[in-house]
Amino acid sequence: MASRKKKLQGLVAATITPMTEHGEINFSVIGQYVDYLVEEQGVKNIFVNGTTGEGLSLSVSERRQVAEEWMTKGRNKLDQVVIHVGALSLKESQELARHAAEIGADGIAVIAPFFLKPWNKDVLINFLKEVAAAAPALPFYYYHIPALTGVKIRAEELLDGIQEKIPTFQGLKFSDTDLLDFGQCVDQNRERQFAFLFGVDEQLLSALVMGATGAVGSTYNYLGKKTNQMLEAFERKDFSSALNHQFCIQRFINFVLKLGFGVSQTKAIMTLVSGIPMGPPRPPLQRASREFIDEAKARLESLDFLSSTDLKDGNLESCS
Repeated sequence: MASRKKKLQGLVAATITPMTEHGEINFSVIGQYVDYLVEEQGVKNIFVNGTTGEGLSLSVSERRQVAEEWMTKGRNKLDQVVIHVGALSLKESQELARHAAEIGADGIAVIAPFFLKPWNKDVLINFLKEVAAAAPALPFYYYHIPALTGVKIRAEELLDGIQEKIPTFQGLKFSDTDLLDFGQCVDQNRERQFAFLFGVDEQLLSALVMGATGAVGSTYNYLGKKTNQMLEAFERKDFSSALNHQFCIQRFINFVLKLGFGVSQTKAIMTLVSGIPMGPPRPPLQRASREFIDEAKARLESLDFLSSTDLKDGNLESCS
């Protein structure tokens, strides 16, 4: 049975995988990256090898190495490291799950297979059960992201009775805008101590109202400080301040979405804000354009997220 001594909550940064200009993983900056998240953004939980980390564009060997480096550099600095081990191949997913357990990860997460897809809840649970069984001591999280997997099985339906099939199940990374589905996940499982981790950064405040216990997202790499301020305001029931923080975050996200916002652009923004080189993405993704970088930089400055000093130091300021 998975340990329940630590519940995953608060902000969880979906980590970027730094790469060299030649497309190889740049392990040398991960230690600096850990320090930046903890010291500058106040984020001490991470989600490795997910969508933002280009996990499915990496080989199994690379995914293992990336996980090992985060565990090594994050030791005694990070609170929880969750490794995404989802793959199209059950055998590969099981291998990655066993490896995560061997290196001391705090949990594993799995997306639904997205080429030969599960067609109903039972088929999906059977797949997830096989992966979870490969790491029986680790908390198991389902990564619900139907827009990318094409698997439209509602999370509410999936959670019904899931712990009876997967005893190590401890939560959900819900990366979808369907707040009805998310709300029902919370409402129907109130008696269970599940982690309900929301994955749509620009809607986080709405999810908190509905019972989210935390959040996993790419923007927490560089907007973690601002989002933590929103969480703190929400906790003290200062809903007006919390809403102002959410609107401030939305102004930036809304702006970059109109420019075309994805993994490539996230890498460019993180490089810009932190000063840590994240490099280009793996093909078929293409690097962010110079035009995007210039416009994103100007928008960050106009919102008072950063100043010329911040561009050098990698710090983010509060939204006015």
